[in-house]
Amino acid sequence: MASETTLESVETLPLHRFTEKAYLDYSMYVILDRALPHIGDGLKPVQRRIVYAMSELGLSARAKFKKSARTVGDVLGKFHPHGDSACYEAMVHMAQPFAFRYPLVDGQGNWGSTDDPKSFAAMRYTEARLAPFAEVLLAELGEGTVDWAPNFDGTLQEPLLLPARLPAVLLNGATGIAVGMATDIPPHNLREVSSAVIHLLEHPKASVDELCEHITGPDYPTGGEIITPREDLLNAYRTGSGSVRIRACYEQENGDIVVTELPYQVSGNRVLEQIAAQMTAKKLPMVADLRDESDHENPTRLVIVPRSARIDVDALMSHLFASTDLERSYRVNTNMIGLNGRPAVKDLRTLLREWLEFRLATVTRRLQYRLDKVLNRLHILDGLLVAYLNIDEVIAIIRSEDEPRPVLMKRFKISELQADAILDLKLRQLARLEEMKIRGEQDELSAERDTLEKILASKRRLRTLVKQEIQADTEAYGDPRRSRLVERPVARAMDETALIASEPVTVVLSEKGWVRAAKGHEIDPESLSYKSGDRFLAAAYGRTNQQVVFLDSSGRAYTLAAHSLPSARGQGEPLTGRFNPPEGAHFVGVLAGDPDSRYLLATSAGYGFIARLGDLAARTRAGKSVLSVPRHARVLLPAPVQDAAADRVAAVDQQGHMLVIPAAEIPQLNRGKGIKIQGVSAKKLASGEEAMVGVASVSADACLVVYAGKRHLKLKLADLEQYAGDRGRKGRKLPRGLQRVEKLVRE
Repeated sequence: MASETTLESVETLPLHRFTEKAYLDYSMYVILDRALPHIGDGLKPVQRRIVYAMSELGLSARAKFKKSARTVGDVLGKFHPHGDSACYEAMVHMAQPFAFRYPLVDGQGNWGSTDDPKSFAAMRYTEARLAPFAEVLLAELGEGTVDWAPNFDGTLQEPLLLPARLPAVLLNGATGIAVGMATDIPPHNLREVSSAVIHLLEHPKASVDELCEHITGPDYPTGGEIITPREDLLNAYRTGSGSVRIRACYEQENGDIVVTELPYQVSGNRVLEQIAAQMTAKKLPMVADLRDESDHENPTRLVIVPRSARIDVDALMSHLFASTDLERSYRVNTNMIGLNGRPAVKDLRTLLREWLEFRLATVTRRLQYRLDKVLNRLHILDGLLVAYLNIDEVIAIIRSEDEPRPVLMKRFKISELQADAILDLKLRQLARLEEMKIRGEQDELSAERDTLEKILASKRRLRTLVKQEIQADTEAYGDPRRSRLVERPVARAMDETALIASEPVTVVLSEKGWVRAAKGHEIDPESLSYKSGDRFLAAAYGRTNQQVVFLDSSGRAYTLAAHSLPSARGQGEPLTGRFNPPEGAHFVGVLAGDPDSRYLLATSAGYGFIARLGDLAARTRAGKSVLSVPRHARVLLPAPVQDAAADRVAAVDQQGHMLVIPAAEIPQLNRGKGIKIQGVSAKKLASGEEAMVGVASVSADACLVVYAGKRHLKLKLADLEQYAGDRGRKGRKLPRGLQRVEKLVRE
């Protein structure tokens, strides 16, 4: 009868302790068994299992290709019980020459491209085998060099590490995100890393700076130019963290710019899309065309066609480096699992020293394993020699004795192992047991034994052997550096106004706050079509590479780039879609020109000041407060000022009084209420009896047009002198019929 569960037999834990332990267990699993590489072989567990499973399937670099699905099936079924897509993706990554500096898998079929690394075919279509470089990891696997552990179901053994003959953690690098930590180890050149390892082997006290004379910087599979300053690279190697900046390589052919190398993991299509987007937005007028001429012979060949031979190519490319993925920055974070089984960020010296410790231990185990084999074989050969010298007696004992082993051991004073070796001989082999052959093999093995014992007994000999093996592998697999280290000026994006073609434009604002821009300055804005119930309010004349400022009824200013405004072929778009004016406010004016242009801002209360257009620019949708509007007053149309020192300012009130004063008497401010231009009583302003209705600035070569209903009056500068007066006065009455002035226009 099954025992009943009692409260005493149930373990109880506080929830916070249970969740803490569960989370820590999970995080340590992710860190140690998924995301971070090991310093020994530079591989994550899934990568290690893929390489080992392929070697068990006999998929060496000289074997025939096998379907990737077969490999993935073996990995999942025997060693790595996780998702097949993640496992296959890890396998693909190790096969992509643009992803791995020294690929471990040799793929056949569609294994993705630099433009889309994840465009590889399904595993049922592709085939794979190990790349030649994988021998660096696997060659010594069966020689007692590593520890083994049961697989997930205990039916098989798998290596805990692979006996790497080179520091693969630096050669191919690694990226991964664990729980609370990440790793970003850049790839390096084999020849440089081997040179640094050998230097450290010969000079154990070498500093990071000395090692960096051999390792000059990362070496990415897709090349490019590393423009990170030397001191920044040294700091990254000293601390284990930093960043590397890579820039594309280009050359000029027949006036065209040809990009031949891209930064690591940058898509050529993506770069062309970024450049094309700037062209579409009219932010790149110096580029006429783009072409992608990449093919099998030229994996990267992006052609940028300048608009003319006068274009400054260096300035153009500097802008593209700053504004596209033609230049990118990559993190350096050499976080890995060390020999103590713990993750840590290691500087270059610590990393190489610890790997050398791993390599020396691996070679020691390999030599000891071989020495044990040699000693065992010599022991057996001694027994076989005894059998040869006493062949007749041995045969007689075997024929006559029921248990010949103990008799042989006693008669010839041999071990059980030697006796078994004699008994295991087949009859036909007895004729071949010639003394010379046995003694010849003994001599060869004795010489090998002496060599192995000398190496194992001497640290210097052991280090020399490791050095020679590293040199041999470097000779077999080393190649020239791909990423050049150069000093370049910092890339700077061109000013947006410099990138836009300078063309005349008329900005038109309607009473309902709709805006549009027409090419040229000859257009009649009042003749354009407007939405029902809407009509023309104001226009400003500028250029496409200038800023346009809009003024609302609360005295706030808002800014847009002229080239971003909708075309006047339509009816435009509402400014409320671009800005967030205060509730109840509406747009009353538009200003355009270069930043040093001057405008007269005024309110119906008679106050105003001159403002520089550049000082009115606002960076946010909410704009910025510029003009203080007294109570009961309204904002008047801004008036352009040509020469603040020589112009005359005309102001008109609703009773038809005109006052003309020198523009020099009006101060230039960034914001505020301004000074009293024309006399308006605050009490009568509130009752609606008085108000200034318009202002204009008139230069010597212009005239002022006063509009009142269907009548208008043109006044030259000399004609305005009769209306001159002191600032703050009402001025003189206009002629009869012009006393209900609607607007003042300078022509």
